[in-house]
Amino acid sequence: MIEQASLYLTSIILGIMVFFSFVVAPVTFTTLNEENARKFIRKIFPYYYLFNLIISFLIILSFIIIKKFSIEFYLISLIAFLFVISNYVLMPLINKYRDSNQDNKFKYSHFTSVVINFIQMIILIILLI
Repeated sequence: MIEQASLYLTSIILGIMVFFSFVVAPVTFTTLNEENARKFIRKIFPYYYLFNLIISFLIILSFIIIKKFSIEFYLISLIAFLFVISNYVLMPLINKYRDSNQDNKFKYSHFTSVVINFIQMIILIILLI
C-alpha cells in the first residue's frame, strides 16, 4: 500500500511540473504585463518548488519505511535535491541577475533551471514506466 501511495505521489509531482511548465508559466507571460508577470512568478515558484520538495520527501520517507533502497529511492532523492538547488540557490540568483540587469548571467541561470526542470520530469516519467 505504501509503495502504491509513492507511485501516486510521483504522478502528482509530474502533473504539477507539467502544469506549471506548459500552462502556468506561458499563460502568465502572455496574459500579464512584464512587471506583474515577474511579481507573480517570483511569488508562485517558491511554493511550486517547496510543495514538490515536500511530496518528494514523503516518497523518500515511504521508501525508508518499507526499506526499499533501490534505484527509485536514489532517483527520487536526486529529484528532491534538485528542488532544493532550484529553490534555494538558482531562484535567488535568477532574481538577483534579473534585478541587476546582468542579462547573460540571468539567461544562463534561468536556462539551468529549465534544464533541471526537464531532467526532473524525464526522471519522473522513467519512475512511472
